[in-house]
Amino acid sequence: MGVTSMDGHARGVAGVLGAAGAVGGPSALGAAGGSAAPRETQAREARAPHVAILDRDKGFQLVLTKRMQRLGWTYRPLSTRASAKTIVAARADVLIVDLALLGARRWRWLARVCEQCPQLQIVVCTGASSVAERVCGLRMGADAWVSKPCHPEELIARVEALTCRRRRPEPRDTEPLGVGEVAIRPDQYQAFVAGRSLRLTRREYQLIEMLARAEGEVLSREEIYESLWGAPMLRNDRSVDVFVHKLRRKLERASPGWRYVHTHFGVGYRLSGEPVDGGALHTLPRAPEPAVASLAA
Repeated sequence: MGVTSMDGHARGVAGVLGAAGAVGGPSALGAAGGSAAPRETQAREARAPHVAILDRDKGFQLVLTKRMQRLGWTYRPLSTRASAKTIVAARADVLIVDLALLGARRWRWLARVCEQCPQLQIVVCTGASSVAERVCGLRMGADAWVSKPCHPEELIARVEALTCRRRRPEPRDTEPLGVGEVAIRPDQYQAFVAGRSLRLTRREYQLIEMLARAEGEVLSREEIYESLWGAPMLRNDRSVDVFVHKLRRKLERASPGWRYVHTHFGVGYRLSGEPVDGGALHTLPRAPEPAVASLAA
């Protein structure tokens, strides 16, 4: 893969910011446009995020953590050996990670973290990467991708945007939903069969809840994409198909006597619990599953 470390570039950025007074003094942006105090005061009024940082560039970390301290944020540096369990134990709101440090295991590691920490906001901050790599990371569950060299203030702004979006009050029905043998719990952001968690990732949970609230109606791929990804779906994009495949596989593994996600060719998908045996299952033929191996390659 083409993801490589950009430590040297990050040190250069750190040096420039240090000269501009970003380390320990007023930020470069504050010096250019007046005091940064109003924005910092507003940030402190809300609950300060706890940020886990997996990055080996000490100069970049120094500038970044000094800005976090000024904003009243808490943070925890992690080693490159940090497992998904370590991330869970850190109880972080946001993870900033340089995937290049993880080598060949980076995609497996990212998938595991996304699965075990569905509420965690993940910002990938890494060196040169291809479009395919960035798309892969975002589809696997990363919330943002920032390319190095970058200004730490940009990274701070990305984290602020993610945490503010999470804090934004939204009217939300937390009543459990039931489909076949599956209990969907909005209050836990998870689904269960016979009390056992399906271990859905954030995106998989969003998908099953959206389909469940449609109450058996068919939702188009475009409608699902725009709701989950917040942008119009590009032509030939298979993101929805990939996540439907993952969700369907988890549902059928946990509840093999039922079929849940049904494909309607040329239209989209619907969620309906229908038993496999007894001749009660009347659904359209299932479409060929999308190739997902390339996402983890």
